Amino acid sequence: MPESGSSRLPTRVELGVWRSFLRAHARITRVLEAELIAEQRLSLAAYDVLVQLAETPSMRMRMTELADAVLLSRSGVTRLVDRLERAGLVGRERADGDGRGIVAVLTPLGAERLRSASTTHLAGVAEHFGESFGPGELDAFGRTCDRLAADDVFP
Repeated sequence: MPESGSSRLPTRVELGVWRSFLRAHARITRVLEAELIAEQRLSLAAYDVLVQLAETPSMRMRMTELADAVLLSRSGVTRLVDRLERAGLVGRERADGDGRGIVAVLTPLGAERLRSASTTHLAGVAEHFGESFGPGELDAFGRTCDRLAADDVFP
């Protein structure tokens, strides 16, 4: 990998693949979002928050960790959690041992809503993403994405 700040520019092929990757991500994300909203009246970002909370053993996360996990700004997560809290899907509590920290907590209603929405979302992932790959392609794509997502690639 070149040093950060390298003056190397992408090749035509690299730039073309990069743009193709961005278009594919945007298209799949739009389709999955539209399906969730139409069938579940739940945005993809809200679904992601519920998933992140459900995947923790305690069903709770600090708001700062949640913002990092869902790739939203802290203010964006705060506004989204506000809406989810009003809907009864998420609660807020003070962090143990830290009077200033706030954690988002998945409520039983939120867990039920997530179970229902997962049928729509996971079917969409299989259809719009998984079925696009031939034998061996998915494994190779997964390894490439893992490498790009690794913390040691871009410190």
